[in-house]
Amino acid sequence: MYENEIYSGDRTGDHTTGAYQTNPGNIPKEPEKKKHSGGFGKKLLFCACMGLCFGLFGGLGLYAVQQATGMEFGNSAQELSSTPGGVLPTATPGSEVKLTTTDSTHIVTSDVSDMVEEVMPSMVSIVKDYTETSSFWGRTYSEDRQGSGSGIIVAQSDTELILVTNHHVVDGASKLTVTFIDGSTAEAQIKGSDADMDLAVIAIPVASLGEETRNAIAVARLGDSESLRLGEQVVAIGNALGYGQSVSGGWVSALDREVSFSDGSTGSFIQTDAAINPGNSGGALMNMNGEVIGINSSKIGGEYVDGIGFAIPISAARPIIENLMTKETRFKVAEGETGYMGISLQTVTEEFSRLYGVPVGVLVLETEEGLAADSAGMLGGDVIIRFEGEKITSYEDLQDVMQYYGPGSHVTLVVNRLLNGKYTDVELQMTLGERP
Repeated sequence: MYENEIYSGDRTGDHTTGAYQTNPGNIPKEPEKKKHSGGFGKKLLFCACMGLCFGLFGGLGLYAVQQATGMEFGNSAQELSSTPGGVLPTATPGSEVKLTTTDSTHIVTSDVSDMVEEVMPSMVSIVKDYTETSSFWGRTYSEDRQGSGSGIIVAQSDTELILVTNHHVVDGASKLTVTFIDGSTAEAQIKGSDADMDLAVIAIPVASLGEETRNAIAVARLGDSESLRLGEQVVAIGNALGYGQSVSGGWVSALDREVSFSDGSTGSFIQTDAAINPGNSGGALMNMNGEVIGINSSKIGGEYVDGIGFAIPISAARPIIENLMTKETRFKVAEGETGYMGISLQTVTEEFSRLYGVPVGVLVLETEEGLAADSAGMLGGDVIIRFEGEKITSYEDLQDVMQYYGPGSHVTLVVNRLLNGKYTDVELQMTLGERP
């Protein structure tokens, strides 16, 4: 404070009240207090004593705990090792504690280029020509269209190259064009298909292939899908979006995944996060050994999912493929020269089926006496559900299949027949006649 000012007021305890006043000059100043030395040293000595006491009492407490539990604390720690159920072992008195170490190292690599290069010659792209019909205001319109898919070369004989694909890739095709690894193309014919498993086998005459193509292609190796493990790395190869062969990678997301379809049927599939898009259908799902362990199907799951793809397990598909391979390769007969059954018919739609309890298929309204259907024992009221192994759900399905069979062809049909109030499968053998 300034020399010519003093502070006057009352002092009570630690509280002060008052105001500043000007020193009139006749009041003597208070003598200055002497500063005392040695305060810092006392504080330092006090802190040292307190720390010593704290350490002493802490050590005594730790020693007491040690004696009560029987545990020793040192540089070692009890080993942590895996035990059943993932439970860590309980420490026992006197045991040493150590962290687990491993002598082996597992490396996961994502480079599959060598494997892909090896298997690519057995992969093909497929283009399907077909006719799409639609009705509008009572009139029917037709439009020629194309669809894309994939296939796998699974066998070769002296006369034919055998490929497997999905049923829906070849269903309703007026022409199938296959593109090989070297860019060459050839027309394929259907040997047989299984709509329930969504599998089809097609064939190409070896004589129609050039020498360069025969040297470039290879037959795929089929693996064992039963030995697959969850989390195993897989690769999907196929004609994605119709742009040509492409590769996508992922893992086995689930095994024996049961999927339900709109017609009420179910199937068991391999689920993977490898990208499977339209055009990939019929292509291969490969393991890291370059073996086919599944046949991809983009039809399963639809287009409203992401990171979920499905493949038909090869172990389940193999016996069906082997059976279809034994069938005679089908060639379309000339237009107007297909075989004739002699029936009047009607398509049973899903809505009609729900309303009247009739199975989905082709309902036989009546048979013409003495013609093929009548001679085979077909009756009015029968519902045709299969023709030479092909699933029949409409008149169009039946018409598509019969394009390959002329007069005199021996065919097998399955019909649903109402017996004792219940529809039962009945198999019929028929020899097709000539169309009037």
